[in-house]
Amino acid sequence: MRIHSHHTKYAGRVETESLNGPPAPRRRLRDSVFAVKVARYAIGSAVALLTSVIVFALLLDAGVGTTADSVLAFIAGALPNWILNRRWAWERTGEMDVAREVVGYALISLIALAASSAGTGWTDALVRHHLGHQHALRVLLVTLAYVVVQGLLFVAKFVAYDRWVFTDGGRFRTALRARRTGAGLKAPELESDTAA
Repeated sequence: MRIHSHHTKYAGRVETESLNGPPAPRRRLRDSVFAVKVARYAIGSAVALLTSVIVFALLLDAGVGTTADSVLAFIAGALPNWILNRRWAWERTGEMDVAREVVGYALISLIALAASSAGTGWTDALVRHHLGHQHALRVLLVTLAYVVVQGLLFVAKFVAYDRWVFTDGGRFRTALRARRTGAGLKAPELESDTAA
């Protein structure tokens, strides 16, 4: 009886698909969907930032304090930002999860508002101390500080929106449950290993 060796040439070969993730077409599709989401988020953020900056500069020029200015400018930008992010970037329609979407968005907005108020207030005090009463330069520098703070928050807000606020509720809960279950299973496994 003869055994053909050419049937054994694949013995020991590991499937590359399981190691490298999903097949190339599916990976490209997933990457392109993510890229579209990032692009739409960036455009929505730019629209919101432009709205906020215009309101901020006009109110600051009119003599409004930086804290009240930051609040009003932030509200002016938050409204288009919410609509564009939820409906366009994350394509969420229909009934919303109030606890996650509304409260989560409001919480992130309050953190961003506190950061922008602190940044603009600090810059305003610095400019007044060192440059006196040069009004036009003060408006320019404090508005620039507002833009810088929003730019620093850009990535953090995207991650929070994508992983928590606008994610599918069922998938979010399933991931949390799986993480808790995985943490609970680790201890017995360790005990059985040590017992062996």
